[in-house]
Amino acid sequence: MIRIMKYGEVPNDEIFARAVPAVNVEAVVTEIIENVKKNGDIALFEYAKKFDKAELSSLEVSKEEIDEAMACVSPELIAIMENAAKNIRRFHEKQVRTSFILNDEAGIVMGQKIIPVDRAGLYVPGGTAAYPSTVLMDSIPAKIAGCPEVVITTPPSKDGKVNPVILAAAKVAGVDRIFKVGGAQAIAALAYGTESIPKVDKIVGPGNAFVAEAKKQVFGKVSIDMIAGPREILIVADGRSDARVVAADLLSQAEHDKMASAVLVTDSMLLAEKVCEELEKQIPALLRADIARASVDTNGKIIVADTLNVAIDVANEIAPEHLELMVDAPLDSLSKIRHAGSVFMGRNCPEALGDYLAGPNHTLPTSGTAKFSSPLSVDDFIKKTQYTYFTEDALKSVAKDVAKFAEAEGLTAHAKSALVRTEGEE
Repeated sequence: MIRIMKYGEVPNDEIFARAVPAVNVEAVVTEIIENVKKNGDIALFEYAKKFDKAELSSLEVSKEEIDEAMACVSPELIAIMENAAKNIRRFHEKQVRTSFILNDEAGIVMGQKIIPVDRAGLYVPGGTAAYPSTVLMDSIPAKIAGCPEVVITTPPSKDGKVNPVILAAAKVAGVDRIFKVGGAQAIAALAYGTESIPKVDKIVGPGNAFVAEAKKQVFGKVSIDMIAGPREILIVADGRSDARVVAADLLSQAEHDKMASAVLVTDSMLLAEKVCEELEKQIPALLRADIARASVDTNGKIIVADTLNVAIDVANEIAPEHLELMVDAPLDSLSKIRHAGSVFMGRNCPEALGDYLAGPNHTLPTSGTAKFSSPLSVDDFIKKTQYTYFTEDALKSVAKDVAKFAEAEGLTAHAKSALVRTEGEE
């Protein structure tokens, strides 16, 4: 059963405690990465047999497999995914940056170029559940950024196929290539390349502890989006909120995995008690009841604060992945929110809306990293190159200042490089 605690009456380290996965996967992941670096496709085929129980003849999904998937996925679901893709594009197109140039001083030109990464790699989980929504959320911003090639890796099933809904989502999103590789070995393949899988410049997408550790280990060789921890939801709710709705929204994240964190912060002890009762009613009816049960019992909590302002202070300190504001004037409360991955405002905006259809990205910072990082966006798939041009006269006007600055740092060669062009031959 979820624990109810009164803010100010229990230690803060209990209030703000987070679930920490106990599994130590560093050594295992290091071995997998080294094997893929050394043996390429051979290692990937071996891991598919070992971990996925799949005998593969090819790593890449064929056009025929994609066509077959499109034919077996219901037209209704494809239409829903197309609508979701439209909303995702509409939101993310507003994030597009433009290059700029400054030439308002005589003889000086400087600017910044916005350039997409050459190739983006998307990891799409395929273990306990399939996530076509991740395909849309992670690939569409890359396409909007202008990436010439977007590739996906995702685990195969035992029959050597990829979930058809994943393939249909990839088709809707315009993904270029899809590979049947999962786990840490997929991250290694994307980071270093193999005979079949091209090396990418950016890796994005969620995964289990092995995937997260692999992303951590290849960072620097390739760019990554974030090291994602367990899924999180925090709901700030006043006493007028419907306990049945609050409980349902908490469980929308608890069902992800046993380490997920579902937290309610409220100014009403009565609501807290009713939500606790509702959770006990709703959990048994879930398809993933065992997972939700473990998540709620181990990592769930209900925090009762004296006021809604204090509740928001608690939310800011926790900096959750998903934050719901179930209050009368959510726009007023939004101005007080400083740390959250994505905010869902009002009583009619479940987090699930953001997972699938609304448009803002659902790949979000977890584990308190919303204090300094942001949701996945078009910015994740671009880089910026700056440039400078000075005429001879423009350089002469500042060369001595550059030299003095350099000499103050003890860098006389820097100083010489500025002066040698303006003082002639010695």
